[in-house]
Amino acid sequence: MLLLTSINVVLAQSRQVVTGVVTDKITSLPIQFANVSVLNTQPSIGSSTDSLGRFILYNVPIGRYDIKVSFIGYNDRVVREVLVVSGKQTQLVIELEESLTKLDEVVVKPTLNKQKSLNPFATVSARMLSVEEASRYAGGFDDPARLASAFAGVASNNSNNGIVVRGNAPRYLQWRMEGVEIPSPNHFNDLRSFGGGTLTALSAQMLANSDFLTGAFPAEYSNALSGVFDMNLRKGNTEKTERTFQMGLIGLESSQEGPFKKGQKSSYVFNYRYSTLGLLEPLLPDGASSITYQDLSFKLNFPTQKAGVFSVWGLWFLDGAKNNPKKDSTERNYYDDSQEDKIKMMTGAFGVNHKIFLKNNAYVQTAIAVTSNETDWRTKVLNRSEQLVPFSNISNNNSDLVFSTFLNKKFSSKHTNRTGFRVRFLNYDLKLNRATNIGENPAEIVNANGNSTLSSAFTNSSISLRSGLRLNVGLTAQQFSLNNNYSIEPRIALTQNIGQKQTLGLAYGLHSRIESLYMYFNNSLSTGEKAVNKNLDFTKSHHLVLSYDWSLSELLHLKLEPYFQYHYDVPVIDGSSFSAINFQSDWFFAEKMINKGEGRNYGLDVTFEKYMSNGFYYMTTASIFDAKYRGGDDVWRDTRFNRNYVVNLLGGKEWKIGKNKQNTLNLNGRITFQGGDRFSPIDEQATKARQAIVYDETRAYSVQSDPITNVHLTIAYRKNKLKSSREIALKIVNLTQQPDFFGYQYNFRTKGVDKDVETILLPNLSYKIQF
Repeated sequence: MLLLTSINVVLAQSRQVVTGVVTDKITSLPIQFANVSVLNTQPSIGSSTDSLGRFILYNVPIGRYDIKVSFIGYNDRVVREVLVVSGKQTQLVIELEESLTKLDEVVVKPTLNKQKSLNPFATVSARMLSVEEASRYAGGFDDPARLASAFAGVASNNSNNGIVVRGNAPRYLQWRMEGVEIPSPNHFNDLRSFGGGTLTALSAQMLANSDFLTGAFPAEYSNALSGVFDMNLRKGNTEKTERTFQMGLIGLESSQEGPFKKGQKSSYVFNYRYSTLGLLEPLLPDGASSITYQDLSFKLNFPTQKAGVFSVWGLWFLDGAKNNPKKDSTERNYYDDSQEDKIKMMTGAFGVNHKIFLKNNAYVQTAIAVTSNETDWRTKVLNRSEQLVPFSNISNNNSDLVFSTFLNKKFSSKHTNRTGFRVRFLNYDLKLNRATNIGENPAEIVNANGNSTLSSAFTNSSISLRSGLRLNVGLTAQQFSLNNNYSIEPRIALTQNIGQKQTLGLAYGLHSRIESLYMYFNNSLSTGEKAVNKNLDFTKSHHLVLSYDWSLSELLHLKLEPYFQYHYDVPVIDGSSFSAINFQSDWFFAEKMINKGEGRNYGLDVTFEKYMSNGFYYMTTASIFDAKYRGGDDVWRDTRFNRNYVVNLLGGKEWKIGKNKQNTLNLNGRITFQGGDRFSPIDEQATKARQAIVYDETRAYSVQSDPITNVHLTIAYRKNKLKSSREIALKIVNLTQQPDFFGYQYNFRTKGVDKDVETILLPNLSYKIQF
């Protein structure tokens, strides 16, 4: 009877297949005969890799597991928190690092540190962002940008997902996909915040493990000043077809993946989403219910026997919004109340990648891609006759053709080099105009079309000097053909292991970035000159980072990173407090700039994390920093983004429930404390005279808005059936309805000044099925 009962329990419990591939982290070559095992299971579950590094683990019970991989000559690796559900096979890509320690010298424990990046040349200020974290952390909202705001050194707002890294503007962050620089992959990108948007256009269903870098990047990253978000799309399942459907308050989503032909290793995966924000109209600001968006992303993977691996990938999204003036004139208190806005946007990226392995531990990786970003924003205002007349127009169309390639060569276990180049062919069609006063004809600010080129080349070596001491040294150079300016940038980093649990690192890098293309063609409204900024040089920055990494135990991890950044050649207006370092969303800037501005940021980033065990995890991050700039008047001031501090407390608990403990209930929370943004005080006399807000720029950014406390919450229940899994989730961003402060507005009714604040509460109740 006992035996029959045990058999019935086993048969009733849902099980799943876990597949994956094991590769060398440096060469990307598959590792044959590696041992793969699921820890703490009875009976034990294990397998070994085939000639292509692939493995399959059958009959894995539903739940979370740690998976260990080992092979002679490599450090053991434990992949933590692997989630196994009934409706979808779990796929893993596991990279092993070659051991430089002789087997008889010391017993090396398996590595558990999630802080390490995927890029082997990134040693400090870099962290891997996992797919599992993106779906679990509260406040992430399945949005990589919002998830990154929980990391040390990062600040953000509720109303947009612009990423402020170590006190730098969001527009200084570089977005990459599959090794190619792309436009900001966010819906309504660059409207409220250059470099940010409203919600991500990339579903968590498509995201593979990716890297997030916050300073002193390796040489292969050019045209980035504050940080790099290096994202990858995952490959589709090669064994079976799987589908996911999700519906919620903010949208509908559908994805599918599988092999093109059963028994072959070519695969596909795609995801499509359509917005339903109108359902949240009572909780959103005026006009937000008119927002519509849709996005499509995909990846096709084609491995061959001799010609390498080809992949075709893409991301496309379409946005639209409309705001009508208030019909009742007695309700019009501000300029915006008399405006009609029509916004249409399209952003896309399409690429073909190729990776081929050569002899002697080398491979070549090449990408050809096309990216596009089109913004059409037309604004009309009501004149005294209650007629709508043109006021401003933004037609900002950019399309790039990108070619990049690099050779990765492992000369020995102690020396690896990566060398390559990248060319971006920039095509643009730009028209911006705006009226000074209502009823006047809009003045031309930008009118340019043509093409240019941004080219870069790099080389980077990783060298083991002795046991535990590693040197990463590189050089990158880039040239901008529009004005023939160039930049040559050294990068160097040292890391020293102190025993098996501690690592000390020091890194330096010189970094640079071009401006948005429209800024080079601005006409000066004060002098009448055309394209006054065409010869602007790169904005440059020295980064210096010290890093201390301590694995207190298998589950606890501490990381400290003090840093210093010095920006120079920043565009400023001569004799003014203005600096491009504070640019946020001013499309109609129309003055001449010169490269004489400076900036300095310094601070300390702290991360203390407990990895998940027994369903429980937590992470605390804290950043204390100071960000100053010097404008064209040679006065040092706080930058717009100098919040001074950011503290995040997040954690969660997962309970196994149900008859066979195969269903789960998750509760995840996050609290963020951060200083407010800075702004300039109002010039009251000038404001009353013009009946419009005029800031006192002689005291630029001398006032700070109130501190912010944000609370985010996620509750999810997952039910695992025999061949499907279903999840009901409630994800809430800004549970306490903390307002974002954007400055002030002039009130025509009261002849006074009101705060310009926006309170966004984003709840998403969703139902998801995987089968």
